[in-house]
Amino acid sequence: MSRMTPQEMAGEISKGLLSFPVTHFNKTGAFQPEPFRDHLEWLTGFGPATFFAACGTGEFFSLSPAEVETVTRVAIDQMKGRVPVIAGVGYGTSMAVEMAARAEAAGADGLLVLPPYLITPESAGLEAHVEAICASTKLGVTIYNRDNAILDEYALARLAERCPNLVGYKDGVGDVELMVRIQSLLEGRLTFIGGLPTAETFALPYLDMGVNTYSSAIFNFVPQFAMDFHAAVLRRDHAAIMQGLRNFVLPYIEIRSRRRGYAVSIVKAGLRAMGRDAGPVRSPLVDLTEAEMSELTALIEGIETSAPLSRQPADASA
Repeated sequence: MSRMTPQEMAGEISKGLLSFPVTHFNKTGAFQPEPFRDHLEWLTGFGPATFFAACGTGEFFSLSPAEVETVTRVAIDQMKGRVPVIAGVGYGTSMAVEMAARAEAAGADGLLVLPPYLITPESAGLEAHVEAICASTKLGVTIYNRDNAILDEYALARLAERCPNLVGYKDGVGDVELMVRIQSLLEGRLTFIGGLPTAETFALPYLDMGVNTYSSAIFNFVPQFAMDFHAAVLRRDHAAIMQGLRNFVLPYIEIRSRRRGYAVSIVKAGLRAMGRDAGPVRSPLVDLTEAEMSELTALIEGIETSAPLSRQPADASA
């Protein structure tokens, strides 16, 4: 059973940078628990606020429900309460409810509701889906607003009224007006998370909207850089933020944007470049080409050997 109430889980999320670890596979695509454990242990040393196991960067969409449970259990066992572990749930309502039960039995500290499979439902149907998941568990629930699962402020307010354990909102839309409308109704009720691909790009503007944390995929392979960048965002160090964007984040995005699905593939490629191979991605994703691997490796080597992000006072650019 979880050691946290939903409100305590929401508080943990807001404490720092959020890690979405990759799921380790061998060459045939089978889950590799021991390298996954080693990866979590390495990342723990850099101080993430929370681990989201078997979620988007962890290839939730390619895992069976049994595998999602296995990955979650391994993460919980490895952490032993040192870092909260949030489990992914999704697909249709009955499958998501079953996943929620398995995650709760495993001792997860909370749930992230990923978009349902295939269809783009009406708001009423999506609300019923989220409400059923919330009603099935005592765990704190965070909804991931993106793709075919976008709720407006009124729908979220209705859910917040009916579901006391709905405590988090992760934004994967990037619609500033929608985000402002949601905050105007639900600030103080939900914890807000930046969840756009390579969220570092949007971190400062989102901070100005009151969103102080985000999911960092690059934390998987350049954890110190990711932590330093987040620290620069929190102190609004524009010089350090621009240094990080120019030297790494924006060139990284240029590679990531070349093919569909590279938002996940490039993270595993980054680990390979660091000598911490997590194996290939599962189909229908594809791995980076050898030329792209060389580009990414050079990019990582550049920040690994360069001076750390500047640490100027928060008002240095004022």
